[in-house]
Amino acid sequence: MSARIRLKKFGTKKRPFYRIIVMDKRGPRDGRTIDELGVYHPIEKEENQIAFDAEKARMWLKNGATASDVVRKILNKKGVYVK
Repeated sequence: MSARIRLKKFGTKKRPFYRIIVMDKRGPRDGRTIDELGVYHPIEKEENQIAFDAEKARMWLKNGATASDVVRKILNKKGVYVK
């Protein structure tokens, strides 16, 4: 099984928010998750947009999980993603 760190969409039309989750790479966007790392609110103020557990994210990346493009940018903002 290949794990991927990606976003799971919640909210309503024009008011989305996302959970940063770990799931099987082949599963659907809103499918069953393995682990939940945090949340991403793109509409909130800059300081309240991103909240996640950095240690869990590092652990999953170290164990071979890959991050989607958007999640990679979010992790880079917080200084977690290391190539």
